[in-house]
Amino acid sequence: MDWMLKDLAEGVPQTRYVVLLSADGLRMGQHGADVDAADRLAASCAGLQSLASAVGREFPDKQGKMRMVVIELDVGFFYLMAAGSGAHLAVLADEGVDAGLIGQRMRDLVIRIGEHLSSPPRQDRRAG
Repeated sequence: MDWMLKDLAEGVPQTRYVVLLSADGLRMGQHGADVDAADRLAASCAGLQSLASAVGREFPDKQGKMRMVVIELDVGFFYLMAAGSGAHLAVLADEGVDAGLIGQRMRDLVIRIGEHLSSPPRQDRRAG
C-alpha cells in the first residue's frame, strides 16, 4: 500500500508525509515519515477524528460524519480524510502546498482504492 501513498506524495509538491491509519490510531502505511513520526501522527489523528465526530453529533437532525479535517499551521497544513470503513488518510504538507490539489488527490485516491483502505473492527481474542 505504501507505493500508492508515495504516488500521492510525489504528485503534489510540498507534501511531507502521507499516513494511512486505522480509526483507532494505528499506522497501516506511510510515505515520507519514519516509523516513529508516522506512529505519532496516526495516534494524534485518532483524537482529531474523535473530536470531529463529537462536533458532527451537534447536528441533531442528521448524522454528521467526519469527511475531512484541515488544520492550518504557520509552517504548513495538515489534512485528515475518512478513507474507507475504519480507516483514515493523513497528509502533512509545507505552507506552499496547493491546498485544492492535495484535497483533490486525497479524494481521488480514496475513491480509486477505497475498498482497500479499510480496517475491520478489532476483536477481543479473549472473548469466546
